[in-house]
Amino acid sequence: MQDIFIQYICLILIILGLVMLANKLQLAYPIVLVLGGLALSFVAPFSNITINPELVFLIFLPPLLYEAAWQVSWKEFWKWRGLIIGFAFPIVLLTSCVIAIVSSAIIPGFTLALGFLLGGIVSPPDAVSATTIMRRVSVPKSLVSIVEGESLLNDASSLIVFRFALAAVLTGQFQFQAAAVNFVAVILIGILSGLVVGLIFYGIHRLLPTTPSIEIVLTLVTPYCLYYFAEHFHVSGVLAVVSGGLLLSSKRNSLLSYRSRIEGVNVWTNLVFVLNGLIFLLIGLELPFVTQQLGNISLGSAVGYGLIIAIVLIATRLLCTLGTSVWMRVMSRFIPVSDPNPGWRGPLIFGWAGMRGVVSLSSALSVPILTEVGQPFPYRELILFITFIVILITLVFQGLTLPWLIRKVHLRDRFTLIPQQQQEIIIQKKIALASLRFLEEKYGAERSRNEHLDNLFSKLEIDLKFFDRQLAESNFAWQNSLTGYQSIYLKVLERRRELLNKMNRRAEFDEELIRKYLLLTDVEEFKVREIGAQESDTE
Repeated sequence: MQDIFIQYICLILIILGLVMLANKLQLAYPIVLVLGGLALSFVAPFSNITINPELVFLIFLPPLLYEAAWQVSWKEFWKWRGLIIGFAFPIVLLTSCVIAIVSSAIIPGFTLALGFLLGGIVSPPDAVSATTIMRRVSVPKSLVSIVEGESLLNDASSLIVFRFALAAVLTGQFQFQAAAVNFVAVILIGILSGLVVGLIFYGIHRLLPTTPSIEIVLTLVTPYCLYYFAEHFHVSGVLAVVSGGLLLSSKRNSLLSYRSRIEGVNVWTNLVFVLNGLIFLLIGLELPFVTQQLGNISLGSAVGYGLIIAIVLIATRLLCTLGTSVWMRVMSRFIPVSDPNPGWRGPLIFGWAGMRGVVSLSSALSVPILTEVGQPFPYRELILFITFIVILITLVFQGLTLPWLIRKVHLRDRFTLIPQQQQEIIIQKKIALASLRFLEEKYGAERSRNEHLDNLFSKLEIDLKFFDRQLAESNFAWQNSLTGYQSIYLKVLERRRELLNKMNRRAEFDEELIRKYLLLTDVEEFKVREIGAQESDTE
């Protein structure tokens, strides 16, 4: 046990090194982690590491899905709901059918049921890889939101297809009518169970005397409760996590205190980073082990099958995204649609962003070794190998070429009417104006008697004049003044830290108070650097 623990500590250190390398090379870290894991699998101390499928489903999947649900913008999700739902259910079923037909045609002895099983495994795209790349390149936020929303629901629908196909392979029977009814029931009851458990946790947060530490731990426990409650009743645990996560994320301001929201973001960001890092590294580590299990099937044939399935998968997704663009243009003549003229640039990038990852890996590994009668599960090793080939090709090939494609097509944001930096100034102006009006209405008479209140009045009045001037100036003048301000203010903050550290060496000052003001200085620096990062992204 101690050796395993040390081994995983070493893996985390390797992940950190590979992510730093990815940042240096300006590559998406999932690509570097998969390739690093593949190289690491030939090193003796790590060559025997394999993935326990139960570990992936029970430990990794619930928090990753829950965090993704919290990150999705409700506004964007609702705006693009038709497109997201279309790709989450009909397109997943279509992709599974295409993979089933192709795989049963090219692989000797491979049945349609096994083909649907493979289709359910490889059909869902992984949002982590795509959004990691998109955030490095200038891409409209609406497209990122669609990719994230699609991935959330795709995971659930593909796992439902996988479950029914697996039952058909194990029992040798498949009744379409019964399967269709069960499919709908699994979806609806899975969503309902997620909402019920989500409401229970909402009540715990609201009614019980919690602290920030308790609230953050509750958020860590919630996805597992959502998942296990649904799975206990044999419905979709993935949909339960997604629906419960979306419900609770929409209530975050009343659910969590301000300290819990600030501290919780840091906890979840680091947790998800480690979980994703381990998963992508383990994908690379597992490939040699899967290759050894192919048995009578030659490596060349298996690689060929994997390449064909990957190409068919990429082509099917591209045809679906471009076909959906045409369909929306036609339907806009009869009914209102979210985008009556999508064009070809956005759909092309959306289609090319269909990298496969964690969910496909989890599903493939969960295929049982033996059937219900004790026989080896047919083609299990080949299904695993094909899945790994698909993940590698889509992650590495599509992942490396996606930034180039984004730059080549010159995709413009057609839905952001006001530039982001101008939106930010308008928001700040409205906040300052509303605050000043509130103070004037409620506490105007106290201004002359309260020096601190008078300072607040003066600060808000100065801010309003400043924001008005910013909106009137050209973008070039605003950018120059902002850059100069940030540079000077960061030097001021550094001087503030030096002063606080000197004061901390003196006996008369309490170190806890010094740390409090050091933390406030860090928050100020974070705000300044975030504004700078947003401005550089809009260039």
